[in-house]
Amino acid sequence: MPYNPTLVAPMREEMTRMGARQLTTVSEVDAALGDQKGSMLVFVNSVCGCAAGNARPAMRLALQHGVQPQQIVTVFAGQDLDAVSRARQYFSDYQPSSPSIALLRDGEVVHFVHRHQIEGQSPQAIAADLTAAFDRHFAATV
Repeated sequence: MPYNPTLVAPMREEMTRMGARQLTTVSEVDAALGDQKGSMLVFVNSVCGCAAGNARPAMRLALQHGVQPQQIVTVFAGQDLDAVSRARQYFSDYQPSSPSIALLRDGEVVHFVHRHQIEGQSPQAIAADLTAAFDRHFAATV
């Protein structure tokens, strides 16, 4: 059963304020990730404490970096069940995790951050990992 939309609304809005596009349906996920060109960040949002306390603040910090993905999209675990399931098919080599962050370049996952890599880390440490990955994988596509 999905989370109450009122509960997740502030967490969704936090991501859209950062420029992320919400993908709430399978067709929206396929339109964004299918035959994807360029660089993309896919954030699997979550209500868990580590997402609220670490992942979204880390995203905010990382998205202030000079090198960024061309597209930022998000799906919400526990809310948009079908959309999350479809998004995870695009990075099926990685165990399902929420929150998680997938960096894609031309449809291929080039960096993945699991929940266990978020838990116990400061937003600054997570952001440093992301910005290093942005530099390594996206500098040529900006």
